[in-house]
Amino acid sequence: MGFGCMFKELAVFLVVVTVMATSVAALPKPGCQSKCGNISIPYPFGTSNGCNISSDFFINCNTSFNPPKAFLWDDYIEVLDISLDGHLRVTNNYFIGHDCYNSSGRSLYPDIIVGFTKLAISHTRNKFTAIGCDTIAYIDAFFEPDSPHGFSKKNFSTGCLTFCGDEGDVIDGSCSSIGCCQTAIPRGLKVFYFNFSSPRNHSHVLSFNPCSYGFLVEDGAYKFHASDLWDTNFGKKNYPVILDWTIGNQTCEQAKMDPKNYACKQNSDCTVPENGPGYLCKCNPGFQGNPYLSNGCRDIDECERQKPCYEFGTCHNTPGSYNCSCPEGFEGDGRKNGTGCRPIFKPQDRESFLILVVTLGIGLSIGLLFLIAGLWGFYKRLQRRKYIKLKQKLFERNGGLLFQKKMSSNEGGLDKAKLFSSKELEIATDQFNENRILGCGGQGMVYKGMLSDGRIVAVKKSKTIDEGYLEQFINEIFILSQIDHRNIIKLLGCCLETEVPLLVYEFIPNGTLSHLIHDQNEEYPRSWDIRLRIVAEVASAISYLHSSASIPIYHRDIKSSNILLDEKFRAKVSDFGTSRSISIDQTHLTTQVLGTFGYLDPEYFQSSQFTEKSDVYSFGVVIVELLTGKMAISTFGLQEKRGLVSYFMLTMEENHLLDIVDAEIWKDGEKDEVVAVAQLAKRCLNLDGRYRPTMKEVAMELERLRARQGDCIPIDQLKQVEVVVRKSAESWDFTSFSTEHYPNCSMTSTSESDVHPLMLESSFEQDL
Repeated sequence: MGFGCMFKELAVFLVVVTVMATSVAALPKPGCQSKCGNISIPYPFGTSNGCNISSDFFINCNTSFNPPKAFLWDDYIEVLDISLDGHLRVTNNYFIGHDCYNSSGRSLYPDIIVGFTKLAISHTRNKFTAIGCDTIAYIDAFFEPDSPHGFSKKNFSTGCLTFCGDEGDVIDGSCSSIGCCQTAIPRGLKVFYFNFSSPRNHSHVLSFNPCSYGFLVEDGAYKFHASDLWDTNFGKKNYPVILDWTIGNQTCEQAKMDPKNYACKQNSDCTVPENGPGYLCKCNPGFQGNPYLSNGCRDIDECERQKPCYEFGTCHNTPGSYNCSCPEGFEGDGRKNGTGCRPIFKPQDRESFLILVVTLGIGLSIGLLFLIAGLWGFYKRLQRRKYIKLKQKLFERNGGLLFQKKMSSNEGGLDKAKLFSSKELEIATDQFNENRILGCGGQGMVYKGMLSDGRIVAVKKSKTIDEGYLEQFINEIFILSQIDHRNIIKLLGCCLETEVPLLVYEFIPNGTLSHLIHDQNEEYPRSWDIRLRIVAEVASAISYLHSSASIPIYHRDIKSSNILLDEKFRAKVSDFGTSRSISIDQTHLTTQVLGTFGYLDPEYFQSSQFTEKSDVYSFGVVIVELLTGKMAISTFGLQEKRGLVSYFMLTMEENHLLDIVDAEIWKDGEKDEVVAVAQLAKRCLNLDGRYRPTMKEVAMELERLRARQGDCIPIDQLKQVEVVVRKSAESWDFTSFSTEHYPNCSMTSTSESDVHPLMLESSFEQDL
């Protein structure tokens, strides 16, 4: 049999099934008229006495029309379709009102009242629709009719507004208040009338919209057209409206208590619809037909219609259901949506089958394992190759080629620095664990680590990979590689194959000078001898940078938090990220202003010219910190934050040094030395850099004091002639500051919440 013939037979079968289902569902009462024209009349509706369940379900079949037309009760509501699910589709010529105007004003005001007793207008399947360009249309709705006229007091109103400036505003198909509007209707609507009003009496739209209309219509059955606004025959057009019907006004439980009048017959059940009161009947699953007739719900032959059984199974129809059986030698429920029919294995067949399955399973598993292993190995090789390329790319980006070039040429002492691998430093710092953080510098974060040989180191990780920071990183390697001084931190090596570059230093265990001065830790030694030794060591280191290094170096960020203390509390100057080397014949660097508020040379701040005397000024602030135990920006007097330098200078001018010096220092009894160091700090803090001593002079003076060579110079002799432009003490104040904390990390920032020193510049900038 050809495919075309099979398709035709299938189509015919589906048509027959559909016709059978429709004819069964639309069955009238036996002996009663089944159709009126093209409309099927199923029971409980009927066209004559005894053919309908009650007078509320009477259908008037008017044969004066060709073909005949069905009307509900009398000849004013035409029935278009009857559905046993509780719906009637009727024409809306009884559900439309209008309001017309001419040049003389309003010509007609309708007062159409619609009322039902047993039927309700479906609130879910109908919409109240109004068309017009100057119209307020609404429904006055009534519930529970009880008067001779069929209604009582008004319970509800609903409606909508339409407006359009001119004819061009109207859009076909759009019902959104421009020419047309729609709204929902209340549930249980039975008695109502239409009402209209016009804000402007149609005065501006008479030329194209003389009448407004309000009507009920099945949702989706009406499509708005602009031509409807001037169509004077619009009120005569018919659109469908859906009415809801139910049996009686009882619930299912109440109806079942009266078997004689209970409408639901064999193989059916009662349901309560949303449009109650009353109930509906429906056939039970596996049955179809008219549930209101005796034997009206008939069994569905699922075997014939659905073909539900597996191809080897046999279908057996049962009342309301079916079952499937498997042929001999098979087992299972036989249904397509179930387990189907499976062959029944004999013990020997089952054993052979199991052996075959196990063998195939083992073979497939081994093959799959080899495949997975091969793919995994290939993936790992690709990842390793990708990782190697990435490390090489990062190495080159972080200046690795320049590093290798300098090592090969032995430039700058780079042969002393080791090139660490990223894996080695990750193991050393426990994957850069937050618990290993030692502190935060201006350009990076410092972690504590332990190398494979047991050495404890400090690993500095840059905070960013911006080009400016990268140059500072390379600059720090270059600077530190040239330095060999016991009071300057030692660089052990670096790592350039990470996302951000890393520096590896010797580990300095006792924190920073800032911690020693300001932390309330009784274990810290704060005697005058310790302080004098530390300040002398720092001076020696800075003097070395300025005068003894092969190329003079300006530190540019001297502060107590950049001075580390080893196990014997010996000073180690650190953080050379902003340092610069200069040629011997240069006297200054012209740069963007860089440093930390409180330590910043005012002369450099104003001129952007950094000299060796700028480092002297910053060192003077460190001396004052050691003398006073105060921070560079501190609170004095009535909780006013101001610069430590300004307060110190004012105290010195007023000869009140005792008021500001740390009480612990006076206990040691070396007051002459303290006064001498204070005078030295005052000279270092001179506003005019020309009259500040050099770091070499400062270091020599401090060593002399330490060695106690000669008698201490009296105070009046230490007051050397100084040519200074006298300014108020406030000249040293630049800004206030705030402190933010990180675990094991403290950072000083300006009031603008910049947690790093002032600003960053490109490292290898041109000297001006």
